[in-house]
Amino acid sequence: METGRPSRTAWRAAHARARHQADPRRVFTDPLASKILRLGPGALPPLPDDPVARYNIRFVAARSRFAEDALAAAVSAGTRQLVVLGAGLDTFACRHPHTGLRVFEVDHPDTQEWKRRQLAAAGIAVPPSLVFAPLDFERGTLDGALDAAGLDRTRAAFFSWLGVTPYLTRDAVLATLRAVAAHPALVQVVFDYYREPAAALAPELRAAYEAATRQVAELGEPWLSHFTPDGLAGELRAMGLTDIEDLAGPDLLARYLGEPAPAADAFSGQVLRAGRTAGRRAGRPSRSAPSPPGG
Repeated sequence: METGRPSRTAWRAAHARARHQADPRRVFTDPLASKILRLGPGALPPLPDDPVARYNIRFVAARSRFAEDALAAAVSAGTRQLVVLGAGLDTFACRHPHTGLRVFEVDHPDTQEWKRRQLAAAGIAVPPSLVFAPLDFERGTLDGALDAAGLDRTRAAFFSWLGVTPYLTRDAVLATLRAVAAHPALVQVVFDYYREPAAALAPELRAAYEAATRQVAELGEPWLSHFTPDGLAGELRAMGLTDIEDLAGPDLLARYLGEPAPAADAFSGQVLRAGRTAGRRAGRPSRSAPSPPGG
């Protein structure tokens, strides 16, 4: 990440959300997606004709829709705290409809400073319910940043963590999830991850996987972790997060499009919601848990 700028992955995700607003089969609405990028009319490229590229843009949009739908259900049940890990240029805090919801955005200080400038220049007001929780993960911890920002550990919290886990090591992903699971009150988390690629990929999928791997590595943000759904579910249950919903990308899009989506490649993303059921509480978050970079 360059000083004073967001990560490239955060920038690409913001562009995907903005480009999706022109999709005739839109599954996610974000009226601020283009505005925060400060791009004039015609500055965004048209939607790609390539089905894989179009699928990837829709997946980025659909994972945000899934997270916001799950949050809405949690708010209806009484949750009034949202923590957005690696918030990047996400606009939810400036457009959500939930009365009484406090939003804590956790990200690298440089990314947050750049975002503040983008919001100001775009004329997007920062609501008083938004709390920036700056965190340089090389110098601090997730729970330390949230405590400093005023997260109430006695009240339910919802964590959203999108577009980050593939760029972290497996140990860092699991350590962050343990820190989330250790929230003493009721807690839910939505995050996405990449499945382990199949051992025997078809030649065209193997070529696509290798090309995508090279591309993100050349951007300086290589993929560092993959999981199997069963293995990840086992890790989450061991943390006390036993209420699990895990969707493959095509299934997620089918939910919103109302018909089967094109099959994804063998290394496509999954979106997972996990929560702790009533009556099961965790201990205090670990002070040694690492935190995610901006995403």
